[in-house]
Amino acid sequence: MKHIWAPWRIHYLKGMSGKDGLGCLFCRVARQRKDTKNLIVYRGPQTFVILNKYPYNNGHILIVPYMHTGSLSQLSSAVLSELMLQAQIFQEILKPLLHPDGWNIGMNIGKGAGAGIDKHIHMHVLPRWNGDTNFLPVLSETKVISQSLEEFYSALSALVQRHKDMIDTRLNV
Repeated sequence: MKHIWAPWRIHYLKGMSGKDGLGCLFCRVARQRKDTKNLIVYRGPQTFVILNKYPYNNGHILIVPYMHTGSLSQLSSAVLSELMLQAQIFQEILKPLLHPDGWNIGMNIGKGAGAGIDKHIHMHVLPRWNGDTNFLPVLSETKVISQSLEEFYSALSALVQRHKDMIDTRLNV
């Protein structure tokens, strides 16, 4: 395996673990109310939608409950419902923007399941395209993301603003 030196990631990694003394990354960005800086595209009553800062593919978003828990069983039915509704809504919003061939939607619960942030449950919504797993990630474990986070955030935020009434209505806000 090749190693890529990326010292700029240390702030993210420390923030994920809380080792920087700032606590949970998701709790912190939810409290900060600096949505553009933190790449939060929508805030619902129970959850918020944020771009994955280290995406597998362009358009990779996370749906995060405000409640800090690593356990699915601790979430109320209202939170669980909103998680799924947000996944459904954002799949519909992302589809005409990115034209994916498929989707990965799900959760990694616990370190053993691959959760990078295992103490705060969150759902991944990940657009996929035929051929997006090609020789580059398979042979060199390298992935190419074709659009900057800032550019994608601007495009998605504009769409969310256009559809805000629809989103709010479906979430009963």
